[in-house]
Amino acid sequence: MLEIILPILIFTALVLAFIGAARRVHLWRQGRPSDVGFFSGLAAVPRRYLVDLHSVVERDKYISRTHVATAGGFALAAPVAIAVHGLGLGSAWLTWPLLAATLCMFVGSVFVALRRRNPPARLSKGPWMRLPKSLVAFSLGVFVVTLPAAGVVPAAIGGWVLAVLLAVVVAWGLAEMFLGMTWGGPMKHAFAGVLHLAFHRRPERFGGGRSTGLKALDLADPQAPLGAGKPADFTWNQLLGFDACVQCGRCEAVCPAFAAGQPLNPKKLIQDMVIGLVGGSDAGYHGSPHPGKPVGEHHGALDEPIVGREGNALVSAETLWSCTTCRACVEECPMMIEHVDAIVDMRRHITLELGVTPRRGVEVIENLIATDNPSGFAPDSRMHWAADLNLPLMADVRDAKVLLWIGDGAFDQRNQRTLRALVSILRAADVDFAVLGNDERDSGDLARRLGDEATFQSLARRNIATLSQYGFGCILTCDPHSLHVLKNEYPELGGSYQVVHHSTYIAELLAEGRMEISPWKGDKVTYHDPCYLGRYNGEYEAPRNVLKALGMELVEMQRSGSRSRCCGGGGGAAIIDIPGKRRIPDMRMDDIRETGVSVVAVGCPQCTAMLEGVVEPRPEVRDIAELVADCLVPSAQKDQSGRKDKAGQPSPAGELLADA
Repeated sequence: MLEIILPILIFTALVLAFIGAARRVHLWRQGRPSDVGFFSGLAAVPRRYLVDLHSVVERDKYISRTHVATAGGFALAAPVAIAVHGLGLGSAWLTWPLLAATLCMFVGSVFVALRRRNPPARLSKGPWMRLPKSLVAFSLGVFVVTLPAAGVVPAAIGGWVLAVLLAVVVAWGLAEMFLGMTWGGPMKHAFAGVLHLAFHRRPERFGGGRSTGLKALDLADPQAPLGAGKPADFTWNQLLGFDACVQCGRCEAVCPAFAAGQPLNPKKLIQDMVIGLVGGSDAGYHGSPHPGKPVGEHHGALDEPIVGREGNALVSAETLWSCTTCRACVEECPMMIEHVDAIVDMRRHITLELGVTPRRGVEVIENLIATDNPSGFAPDSRMHWAADLNLPLMADVRDAKVLLWIGDGAFDQRNQRTLRALVSILRAADVDFAVLGNDERDSGDLARRLGDEATFQSLARRNIATLSQYGFGCILTCDPHSLHVLKNEYPELGGSYQVVHHSTYIAELLAEGRMEISPWKGDKVTYHDPCYLGRYNGEYEAPRNVLKALGMELVEMQRSGSRSRCCGGGGGAAIIDIPGKRRIPDMRMDDIRETGVSVVAVGCPQCTAMLEGVVEPRPEVRDIAELVADCLVPSAQKDQSGRKDKAGQPSPAGELLADA
């Protein structure tokens, strides 16, 4: 009897799954065009799945092993089950591997069930709670019906009653596994996820690569949307990426805005985009909501506004402005979904099309347009902090080994201390450097994160034109945000440079013995990883190497390196200042206090400002350049002008720079 029922069940499920797949592909293709390598992308799927994606999944050892058993077992069992029970190919070369695959899948299913008995808060509930049962139904059902085909038990055992029961179990498993992948359900990520890996909008991320720069808008094309105002404004492979979400909540667990009680849950945001794709409301969502935003009040469709003026559209504007663009969600996502790209695309629409950038955002953008800096200071006051330093100007020397990019920290008294410390280090190491002076403009980072692509591109093109007049080996900066924009986002506009963070450069100087330093005599220190230096640019070791070279005892925070918690200052969040239950820098300072240190080393002006804004008592916040400058041997230090050392003798570097 099973010989008749099983082929009918299998091919019915396949036909329905194919129809669902065609419908899903049609929905994705409603997005804007995006060029992808079709065949090369499909050919790359095995490596991307087994190596790149699995390396992220591996961070949770329990789930990693469970995923290998269940996904690996199903990937082998599905095609072999079609061959054995659909096409009637009962060879031992097929039946025994099928038994092994389904047994492996069953073992994995048991571990899925154990995790779901007391699931972490980040996991979605609802339909996801039936997933273990469905996995067991498919694996156990196919295993049992394969036993007679393998000759393990007589074909006629059990009679028609058992045959019907087994057919029901197998039908349940087939419906969840095959139909669920294409029509929607807990297994949807398996179908969409494979295609997402094949047609990812950032293929450079695979194979150990890094891709973090935002993609430029074509402002010259009047037909191109300025950002994403409705789901159909996303590219088709972005919509595909949203649909690949497995709702594991790992993005939710690392999001600083969510932890602070601000109205953003990155997992919910991706599911909002899926609702916009298929149409309807978020009433069927079974995970944690955006804090303070009840589930069931928002709705959307492909051609309906994402953010509505009435506040009941797909997403609240406050949700988008809560993001610090720290990329913790992106780095933690096992499906490699690009949350930040989507958020900035939606911000672009709000800023450029709706013109409703909240709070101080409008003032900052107006300042950038009028004065080339976000605080509105007179452009010719950029170098006032260095009036006594006699810094060489690129306009005078025309060529230098290092171009020191000052950044808008030049207008901040706290960051001026970092800049002066960095200058003293460069002069102690006899580095040939120069600055743009008042010709330097804001890098445009803040404008771009706030969604004002037009102002960003204007600033960027003017800076590129200025830089093209001079010769230099590299650009050196103590601001990771400037580092990121100059290194990763200017090339698309025609400006490609070697850009180095000051911690990286100082580590090289110390390794080469270019400076004489005395060992650190203070207490233990910890180091806070800036998001735009670490997750955006992969620099984790150089700052630590500097601290160790100074003889410091480094105590790592529990959340450090690629999993560091954001300070709360990125993406314009400090300017927009969406309220929550806690402040993000307060939470980060709690992480620091847990180490018991008295000093926290930083490498970013924004991190310094956010952490120093925490109410005392707290550890002292010091930039890496300040710590190194403190350890310079006095007899080897030049004075701040670079012309003489402490003993009053001319220094080679001072003479070189003075001549320049």
